[in-house]
Formats: sequence, C-alpha cells, structure tokens
Amino acid sequence: MKPTGEACASRVRAPKARVLKACASTARTPTARTPTARASKVRAFLLKLSVGAVAAGALTAGTLSASATTAPAGAEAVPDQPRQSYAAQLDRAGLTPGQGAALQGRVDGYLSRLAGGRQVSANRIEMPGGEITVGAPGQRSARDLALPPVSGALPAACRSGHLCLYRGSDSLDYYRCGTYNLTWTGDGTFNNNQTRGTRARFLNFDKVERWSSAAPETGTATWTPVYYVVPC
Repeated sequence: MKPTGEACASRVRAPKARVLKACASTARTPTARTPTARASKVRAFLLKLSVGAVAAGALTAGTLSASATTAPAGAEAVPDQPRQSYAAQLDRAGLTPGQGAALQGRVDGYLSRLAGGRQVSANRIEMPGGEITVGAPGQRSARDLALPPVSGALPAACRSGHLCLYRGSDSLDYYRCGTYNLTWTGDGTFNNNQTRGTRARFLNFDKVERWSSAAPETGTATWTPVYYVVPC
C-alpha cells in the first residue's frame, strides 16, 4: 500500500545539524538549525505527489468500475427479445397474463435449483444432459410452447435414445450419459427409450442405487427418495 502524503513527507530527512566551528580556546555545543526553505519545498512537493497519486488511483478505480457496470449501448434490448418471444408464445397458447406469470414462476423455480440451466422458450429449459419442459396451464402433459400448436392433448413422445421422466404435467428428457440431480418429489412415470439393454440408474442421497431400468422399459416411480439420475 502506498504511503500517504504525511508518511512520504516524514521520510524526507531534515538537514543534518550543522556544527558551528569551535573557537580555538572555547568548545561550543552543536546547534540544530530549523529546516531550510528547500527542505520545506521538498516535503510540500512529495505531499503534492502523494495526493495526486491517490486522486489518480480513485479516478482510475472509478473509471474501471463504471466500465464494468455500464452495459454497452443496446445491450439492454437483448434480454427483452426472448421475453417478447415468450409473450407471443403465451398469447398463441391462449394464456392470460396471470397464467403466464404463474408459468414463469415455475420456470424460475427450476432455474434456481439447476446448475447451468437456461430458459429457451416460455416453458422449456435446457440443462446439462437434457431439458425440462414445464407443463403450461391447461396442459395435461408438457409440450414446448415454441412448437406449432397441435390438436388434441397428446404428450410429446420420448425420442429414441432418450430417458424421459414425468411428474404431473412436467417432463425431464435426458439424452447424455452422466449423473444429474433430481429435485422432484411425489409420484410419476418414466420411459427408458434408450438403446436396448442400456441401464438407467436411480440413486438416493448417498448415491446408492435404489433401482434401475433396462431399456426399453416404461413404468411408474416414486421420485421422493431419488436424488440423482444416471441415464447411462
């Protein structure tokens, strides 16, 4: 940490005491003279430098802080674009503003619990290893609102090579191997539509296997004791 102006000034040593010449017959005690005008100017100069350095540092820090917190021109419009797109999806689905807000609240709940989750439509989230589709009001099974509307309430099929989990109107779709957190509770169903013989494992809090499923297989499940899903 740089010294302050006073500390800098204190480091300037006063002129050494000059010793008056002693008379040949009488010895006189050396007398310290007061600092000269030159020494005072040196101290004032060093103090000025110190104050200037502090001010420059504050100015630099303020500039850096402003550049770090101020978004470039036009940056604020970027997050508005997906929101406008989501609003159009909600309107096309016939949802009221209140229903849209409730749906977004559920999406936000997932995002708060998912590491690396990213909302990509009004009711779909991409996450490491797969995606979540949140059931919209009026949907008995989740369907991405970004897709063209279809007649009937048929659920989206679990694609080949995927492991799909369901709870209520929400669906989880895994398509990459790995170990993933599951925050669901309650009962639901699953569809292990992976390559024949591929074993999906469901683990408890201690990552001990509770049960598994060999593809292809569908069935019911209780999600409360399952904390981790290992699709393959």
